[in-house]
Amino acid sequence: MIAKLKGLVDSIGEDNLVVDVNGVGYLVYASAKTLGRLMVEQPVALLIETIVREDSITLFGFMDPLEKEWFNTLTKVQGVGAKVGLSILSVLSTQQLNQAVAAQDKNMFTMASGVGPKLAARIVTELKDKIVSVPTAIVSKDLKDAVAAADGVAEDADVKTFEDNLAARDDDPSKIEDAISALVNLGYQRIDAYKAVNQASMKQPNADMGELIKLALKEFVKG
Repeated sequence: MIAKLKGLVDSIGEDNLVVDVNGVGYLVYASAKTLGRLMVEQPVALLIETIVREDSITLFGFMDPLEKEWFNTLTKVQGVGAKVGLSILSVLSTQQLNQAVAAQDKNMFTMASGVGPKLAARIVTELKDKIVSVPTAIVSKDLKDAVAAADGVAEDADVKTFEDNLAARDDDPSKIEDAISALVNLGYQRIDAYKAVNQASMKQPNADMGELIKLALKEFVKG
């Protein structure tokens, strides 16, 4: 089984990317949050969850080991397949997932595509007493470096630790999604909107939706 891929981003799609590993391209599905942090020809290291079916082998990639753990936890809930799991991870950060489950807030989950009220209720009920965590020790150095590079942090930066950098990205999902939707309505591709809004949010985490849209538009101009 493939557990990790390290290479260059060859291309980025709506819900996937191709990782070039020594000339071999691997199609990997990922959450919008992960895709929004990547750029073509950028080095990347991804933790991989391999799902084998009778007629297919599908790879799912994660830069954050806790996101991978949440993916595995969510997909154990009846009715939550791999694509729905990624949909949830696209709109809710790992911290927000913990909060939503602890508060039994099913409305948070209905923000994700493919999750209706009944499925959301099942998720919060089945995960009520579940604690999702990953020991920091399992995070390899090249994965840390890839996340740092994606977020514009120097490899030897001591301003933020790896964990601090991830926590800083726990944005308000409704604000982010509204800004993305506004850009899509303006004619931009959804994946491009994700990337621009994520980059804008990294630069100004406290920006409101209107400010995020303006900053994202500037990202498009620069691109």
